[in-house]
Amino acid sequence: MKYGKYALVLLFAINAFAQQPERRDRVIFIEPQKDFFDSIQTSLAQFYKKEPTPQKQMYVDFSAFNPPKEMSEFTSQWHTPPVSQGYSGMCWCFSTTSFFESEIYRLSKQKVKLSELYTVYWEYVEKARGFVNARGKQEFGEGSECDAVVRVWKKYGIVPAESYKGLKDGQPFHDHRALFGELSAYLQSVKATNAWNEDAVEATVKAILNHYLGEPPTVVTVNGKNYSPKEYLAKVLKLNLDDYIQLTSLSDRNYYEYTEYDVPDNWWHSKAYFNVPLDDFMNSIKQSIRSGYSIVIGGDVTEPGIYGKAGIAVVPTFDIPPSYIDEHSQIFRFKNGTTGDDHGIHLVGYAEKDGKDWYLIKDSGAGSRDNSHPGYYFYHEDFVKLKMLTLMVHKSALPEIVKRIEK
Repeated sequence: MKYGKYALVLLFAINAFAQQPERRDRVIFIEPQKDFFDSIQTSLAQFYKKEPTPQKQMYVDFSAFNPPKEMSEFTSQWHTPPVSQGYSGMCWCFSTTSFFESEIYRLSKQKVKLSELYTVYWEYVEKARGFVNARGKQEFGEGSECDAVVRVWKKYGIVPAESYKGLKDGQPFHDHRALFGELSAYLQSVKATNAWNEDAVEATVKAILNHYLGEPPTVVTVNGKNYSPKEYLAKVLKLNLDDYIQLTSLSDRNYYEYTEYDVPDNWWHSKAYFNVPLDDFMNSIKQSIRSGYSIVIGGDVTEPGIYGKAGIAVVPTFDIPPSYIDEHSQIFRFKNGTTGDDHGIHLVGYAEKDGKDWYLIKDSGAGSRDNSHPGYYFYHEDFVKLKMLTLMVHKSALPEIVKRIEK
């Protein structure tokens, strides 16, 4: 019986286990903690990564200037509050939509907020069609021009902002990086394979836009009545889009004639720009804003004289003295590329200070949110004269220019 006591112990253990309740494990979901592995990754990343060299950018010393201090110093026209374009190239549409909102109020006292993304959606469709028709030999970018808004509204109408936001649920800002990347990659594949089927391309482009922005409405309800987007424009907004003119000032072509604004974002080669001398261009701005009209302007904002934190735009003397700003210095910069077609903005007010105009600029870009008057810049008239290239305004603001056009 040398193993008898061990057999007894084993039997007791088996009986004890049999009397325990059956264990039932359950599934849970946790974020796994891999502290040591994470420390390996972090340590190696720090080992391989060079310490970044602080990057500085050149600006003028803004403390030497004496701009208006408050927005209350400006005489301004009615406009909707600034709206951010987020991470996108939609300034052309945000500025022009804001301008037309002001025009609707000026003409009929309606306070409306319109959808920028509805216009952007259809402009992408039009660009894709143009890309196919040009067999890929056409600019396809995020940007466009203010008269694209006129062209799109005439064809597709427009809708209120609440009817089409172009944002996913909970999305705080517009972000078109993935959208534009997918559209661009698709059109390049069309070009590479010579797949020039316009209907097929349009259908695919719409599918991409619908995924990122949502499908645009075909009917909107206003004051209990249903309207198509074109009916909403004609019957509710009652805006005559033929009542607007665009001016440019380019001394390398004939004045007082229509011309093409030859920049990449004018991808459809519009020749709707009436070319005037630079003094006429500036006088048109001064006259319009003083007569109760706001203005869309566009030009270059990548300069050492404009900075979001400062909230102003000026021309430093180390660039060019004020007395030298004329049609020669302006066209020189346009032709050598130092003045580009960067940004569209809405000029909504003016203030006179030290014998010069300052203009109140409503801006959808991110930089304008970094100062004491978020959503706005104060532009000195010298900056506008040297760096702005186009404007749009109602015809009735400029009767003398209209007479020139009619001739």
